Amino acid sequence: MYAVVFCGGKQYKVSEGDVISVDLMETEAGSEFEIKDVLLISDGTNIKVGTPYIEGAKVTAKVLGAHGGEKIKIVKFRRRKHHQKVTGHRQWYTDLTITGIHQ
Repeated sequence: MYAVVFCGGKQYKVSEGDVISVDLMETEAGSEFEIKDVLLISDGTNIKVGTPYIEGAKVTAKVLGAHGGEKIKIVKFRRRKHHQKVTGHRQWYTDLTITGIHQ
């Protein structure tokens, strides 16, 4: 059984026991979290598609913690102008483990 959920502006295909990384959320590690924006649920033979979301469906998840992603280096350079600017960015993510899919 799997579901497609909408969380943090992105869509994720999840099944029970999966660990996903979503954009940083203001939740504590070890707490339970419900995702109510379920777009699709499939159990192998039956597929249920929402318009846009399925009424009454939810996916429960447990928050594992937060971590930083890979550092991205941004370089702005203008040739022959003696101009170079280097900045960086590091996106933070929250890890969720999927504990159940409920219709």
